Amino acid sequence: MKLTPTIKKLLIYFGEDIKRDGLKETPIRVERMYEELLSGYKKDPKSIFKKFESESYKGLITVTNIDFFSLCEHHLLPFFGKVSIGYIPNGHILGLSKFARLVDIYAKRLQVQEHLTTQIANSLMKHLNAQGVIVHITATHLCMSMRGVNKTNVVTKTTIVRGVLKEDQYLQNQFYMQI
Repeated sequence: MKLTPTIKKLLIYFGEDIKRDGLKETPIRVERMYEELLSGYKKDPKSIFKKFESESYKGLITVTNIDFFSLCEHHLLPFFGKVSIGYIPNGHILGLSKFARLVDIYAKRLQVQEHLTTQIANSLMKHLNAQGVIVHITATHLCMSMRGVNKTNVVTKTTIVRGVLKEDQYLQNQFYMQI
């Protein structure tokens, strides 16, 4: 399905002249933009899990400050921020770039931050078979700052904890000190 006719209708609805120079190519650019911003639907999270044997390392591994951009499923406006992930391996570790790829797969879908946090944690537990996972996301939502209540300094934080990390306050504290 092509979005171009729908985007043209939207522009016309708001009183724009779709034949003027600045708008002639806008519908096709917007269509390509949405294909890129929502490309996570075309990717299987399982496909990025290239694991490496690591029987010797049993401690907490933390990957922090992974940038992400997503679209709020309620308003189709961006939200963006940082993801930090901690996990306890269970005989395997994950290549470091795979964490950013996993975040992108889920972030490039229509989302709410709470689901994004949960999806990343659940995927790591399932496909990495980690003993425990903690995912923390800090984000700014443009649906809060550019419309509605118009509050620009609001930051939303979500955290989900799975497996052995759920009961281990020491490791949770260690994670928070590292992020």
